[in-house]
Amino acid sequence: MLPAALRPSSAASHAAALLLALTLLTCASNPVASYFGLTGKEPLSALISGPEAAHAGPVPRPGRLKGCERLQLGGERRRLCRRDPGVADVLLGAAELSAAECRAQFRGERWQCELEERYRLNILKRGFRETAFLYAVSAAGLGHAMARACSRGRLERCTCDETPGLENRQAWQWGGCGDNVRYAAKFARAFLLRREASKDLRAGVDRHNTHLGIKMVKSGVRTTCKCHGVSGSCTVRTCWLQLAPFPEIGRKLKQRYDTAVKVLSVSNEAAGEGSLARSRRPPVSELVYVEDSPSYCRASRFSPGTANRSCLKGRNCDSVCCGRGYNTRVHTAEQPCHCQVHWCCYVQCQQCSKREEIYTCKDG
Repeated sequence: MLPAALRPSSAASHAAALLLALTLLTCASNPVASYFGLTGKEPLSALISGPEAAHAGPVPRPGRLKGCERLQLGGERRRLCRRDPGVADVLLGAAELSAAECRAQFRGERWQCELEERYRLNILKRGFRETAFLYAVSAAGLGHAMARACSRGRLERCTCDETPGLENRQAWQWGGCGDNVRYAAKFARAFLLRREASKDLRAGVDRHNTHLGIKMVKSGVRTTCKCHGVSGSCTVRTCWLQLAPFPEIGRKLKQRYDTAVKVLSVSNEAAGEGSLARSRRPPVSELVYVEDSPSYCRASRFSPGTANRSCLKGRNCDSVCCGRGYNTRVHTAEQPCHCQVHWCCYVQCQQCSKREEIYTCKDG
């Protein structure tokens, strides 16, 4: 729930907010590391920054905890990582999952989830819609990756979800290996959310969006069953809980982004506090933000802009190019065609020329 009071943000609280999202790693096509949040600043090879780093203490000897020391987490996050040797890999897997889904959902839009450090940090310092999405998708990525890791035996402290929560238990037996969503949600909340109950507006918004990401994972759980019996009968059913595919969760979060709610604060002079002002209190199922986003049309500290960006004529050129128009060039490429399989062991193809038009946004 969003906070009922408002206190001025400090530099430390903004720095701490950067720690709440997950580290985003590069895709294979991009050799430059890009990620957000475990520490929110440094490359993975030297990942240490933020207020927790000062309390991280000496680096322990190499061993089974090496992955956590690579991340160089501090405080409570360090403890949570070190208590299970598989957690570091789960964190990195969650980072890759979140990054890929963010880029997939914003492909072809003005903001394409550019997560290079110079853009990412500036966005995370602000309360834009994009900031809200980053917090939610990173929380969802961690919850999803952790639940799957439990059911696949990659962690020592959790296993399958063995709690039968379905009806008509006498007609089937609980079986399979369910994704352990309850453990994953608990871990994600402990790892991403600060224990202190700050009443700062921005901190409350970040908590709200983090909770939403975790909730979206939990709401996507479905029951999968397999029948057992003679001659195809279903005298016994083996059932287990299974997470929805992460792209499905990503699409739902993108829908929440498109309908995100702006929240404001007003002073309560009698109580000496602040409260949120809005025609109705936003439900927990909505993403919330506190300030309007830039247009992302021109290069700025938030994005590289859309000049020279490729677009699809008739689909998104008008929007992506921000009304500046686009250039057209013709590209001819050679590619295999008219392929035939020859017995027994090879395929023979001709080379054909393919002509295509490429559209790129004008500078201005």
